[in-house]
Amino acid sequence: MSTPAIRRTLLRSAVLFLAITLAAAGCNRGGYPDQVGERAPSFTIHDGAETVSLKQYRGKIVVLNFWASWCVYCAAEWPSLEQLQQQFPDLVVLAVAFDSAPADYSQYVLNNNLHNMTVVLDTTDKSNLAFGTTRPPETYIIDKKGIIRRKFIGAQDWNNPEIQDYLRSL
Repeated sequence: MSTPAIRRTLLRSAVLFLAITLAAAGCNRGGYPDQVGERAPSFTIHDGAETVSLKQYRGKIVVLNFWASWCVYCAAEWPSLEQLQQQFPDLVVLAVAFDSAPADYSQYVLNNNLHNMTVVLDTTDKSNLAFGTTRPPETYIIDKKGIIRRKFIGAQDWNNPEIQDYLRSL
């Protein structure tokens, strides 16, 4: 085998190894999340003229979704998150972006017509870090008393009957 062929083979192997490692790390970030069953960390986000606090939603079920404008998987779940908000009007879908410059975030929200849920930008990263979230999308189901009941890692189909039945049971 020639030297260029060996290099290509080694490079392909390294890329494959890296892809498998990243995929495994992204899909399996640990077992049962420590936060489940605990009170959700409190946070307040000042997003321009709007101030959003997790406390203001006490008494409602909250689907807290952490996302990023560069995240392809985040964009994939937008339609079903918006449908979830429409199907469950007493539930709050709170979508918190934590990655973007304000201009990028505003353009993303405009381009994707995100309007059926509460969408805010946390430029401080305090909200996502309070939950230990650094790789979107991650979503927490918080019950009416402010207790974290479930954590979803990765994009979900929020029209899934199992998820919807679970939300109805809360």
